[in-house]
Amino acid sequence: MPPSAAVSPSLDIENLMVTVAEGSGRRITILDVPALSVAPGERLGIAGPSGAGKTTLLHVLAGLLPGSGRLAWGAVELSALPEVARDRWRRDNVGFVFQDFALVPELSVLANILLPISFDHWRVPAHLRARAIELATEMALPETSRRALLLSRGEQQRVAVARALLCCPRLILADEPTASLDADSGAAVIDLLIGGARKTGATLIAVSHDARFLARLDRVVHMEQGGLITASTNDDGERP
Repeated sequence: MPPSAAVSPSLDIENLMVTVAEGSGRRITILDVPALSVAPGERLGIAGPSGAGKTTLLHVLAGLLPGSGRLAWGAVELSALPEVARDRWRRDNVGFVFQDFALVPELSVLANILLPISFDHWRVPAHLRARAIELATEMALPETSRRALLLSRGEQQRVAVARALLCCPRLILADEPTASLDADSGAAVIDLLIGGARKTGATLIAVSHDARFLARLDRVVHMEQGGLITASTNDDGERP
């Protein structure tokens, strides 16, 4: 059983905007969110067509992409942090499941799960190595010495989920975690993400087109052309 994370604070957005420069130098807005609040421990889905700004929003929430406006994690004003402090906050609080998995093909299952830790430690602490092996077993992964390039897509995604859950993050961000997976593999990944968030009380925010996944979350917000257009609550969504 993983150690319990501290209670997640609320996540609050006000007047969040991201602009990019076109070839002509003219700036265009790709994300414009006037307000969004995510309650502590909430499981939130983000839906919408391709190009709606969903991935951009996740990257801003993770501190991977700057934006104007206010972004607060409880009492911490993330939008006011310098880049180094924002990176430290992300390492301490965020588990990110990338749509393309972001695994190193030549590394083993275990090495990929432990990869973020290896950047901060000369030697991986024994308790984190044990935790990684526990997660690999829980996620029915093959032997931990097998290289990532030899895994199926479903197995690679489970490695990515294990890596995101390794340090019991208080905020789990997942970008299309079931995309291109078959029904059984997708269902397994959904169970792992929701179960992992429930175990530690983490907040889960997931971008997805998968109706099965969205139906199991507490609330779904819909995006179009960089902005939020509607929000709905799943009355039958799972609760802790």
